[in-house]
Amino acid sequence: MEMDRFDRATRQILEALQADCRQSTQALADQVGLSATPVWRRIKELEDSGVIRRHVALVDREKLGLNICVLANVSLVRHSEGAVEQFERLVLASREIIECHGITGEADYVIKVVVPDMKAYDAFLQSQIFKVPGVASVRSNVVLREVKYETALPVG
Repeated sequence: MEMDRFDRATRQILEALQADCRQSTQALADQVGLSATPVWRRIKELEDSGVIRRHVALVDREKLGLNICVLANVSLVRHSEGAVEQFERLVLASREIIECHGITGEADYVIKVVVPDMKAYDAFLQSQIFKVPGVASVRSNVVLREVKYETALPVG
């Protein structure tokens, strides 16, 4: 389902769900000016087509004691056989890595890592990242403050 095929009501539904996915179908229907049944059908279609991938709760990392957020640029050894696959398996298995993007430029990946403190980040690097033979270098940038953190995509 392509975004340009969405009508105004479907866009409003997506915006409302991104703000609060726990709203009832009736509450959504009231917001977009439709009855509950068509709203339910549109949500089901969005889920079935993969536009809505899942419903989650956003948790405050600092209230969980995850006080350090690091954006790390990871470069791999080009000639190392299986380096990409091995690194991506590590990423998928690591709970500390909450985002990973393959990028262009000087590094191959940027990862977002959350840990309790710098000692934990060092332990993470030593026990996980540096154990992957294909990792050539890691350049870490500690986040001092989050200026903007949004999960809602611009659908309107």
